[in-house]
Amino acid sequence: MILADTDVLIDALRGRDPSRARIEEGLERGTLATTTISAFELSSGARSDRQANAIRDLLAAMPLFSFDLESAKAAARIRLELEGSGRKIGMGDYLIAGIAVSRSVPLLTRNRKHFERVPGLQLADL
Repeated sequence: MILADTDVLIDALRGRDPSRARIEEGLERGTLATTTISAFELSSGARSDRQANAIRDLLAAMPLFSFDLESAKAAARIRLELEGSGRKIGMGDYLIAGIAVSRSVPLLTRNRKHFERVPGLQLADL
């Protein structure tokens, strides 16, 4: 299983490659999931009924990993370590990284600059 970050899902919804092709491939193979954090970010960015429907359809096509207690613990460790060394990444990114690390799944993202800082996080290639 690979966990898709919000940025690659937005690209896929907009038809931008390589994200579009990678997301389609993962959905066809049943190897792609995302987080409830990304579901929130996508849903709150919908500016029309058409966008909201496209987001709903995309999210319905894959498992959603929730932010649970283990994710919260992992996210807190990540935040403490990164902020302690002056390498902040943003609250949403801490939460998504916590979900990925706690479940030992690679994250598919274009935002490698932020996520490469996260100890123990595997990144998938586009």
